[in-house]
Amino acid sequence: MIFVSNTRRIAGAGIAAAALLSLAACGGGEDAASGQTDSSAQQQAPSSTAPMESSAAPSGEGVTTNADVFGPACSQLPKGDEPGSLNSMGPQPVATAASTNPLLTKLVAAVKATNLVDTLNSQEAITVFAPADPAFEALGEQKFKELAAKPDQLAPILQYHVVGQRYDAEGLEQAGEVDSLNADGGPVKIEGSGENMTVNGAKVLCGNIPTGNATVFVIDTVLTPGTNS
Repeated sequence: MIFVSNTRRIAGAGIAAAALLSLAACGGGEDAASGQTDSSAQQQAPSSTAPMESSAAPSGEGVTTNADVFGPACSQLPKGDEPGSLNSMGPQPVATAASTNPLLTKLVAAVKATNLVDTLNSQEAITVFAPADPAFEALGEQKFKELAAKPDQLAPILQYHVVGQRYDAEGLEQAGEVDSLNADGGPVKIEGSGENMTVNGAKVLCGNIPTGNATVFVIDTVLTPGTNS
């Protein structure tokens, strides 16, 4: 992921992560690999949730290979052709691929709870900044119960983690700032490069992960819309 004060950023990230975790607990029983959600999850998703729209990049732009992947957490991915490995995720659409990634279990559950699995899978060419599970570990249960019943507030947060164009790390570095699918959240600021790349100050734990329709950057913080100012 021009920053506000540390106090505001930490507080904002706590609320955003709280929403993610709350709904993650609600969505754990659904089958993301199939790209389907049950009727109860569909009822949870508010009708006012804005659909994700992407302006797809030209074919091949931002597409990476396994050889391009970098970051200290990449070694935690399964090897070979096991579920969650680079070989396994590569051909799959992004939400399906992420559902097998052991770094992203809480984020995937939140995506399912807001009924966005099919939406993400249907995008043609996107970039996803995906908070890893450790981004949520510092929070206690009481902090995320407040927004547990408000998935309409979670959807814009998730949209802020998705860019409607497919970038690799080099493309992000050159862009400097990118617009997310949350039009009201402000741009996402990219600084540094390679192992030192940050996304709104969040460190990249494993970047350039290829999937069928997206390039994924696993990050160590939940991004908060409107804080890059």
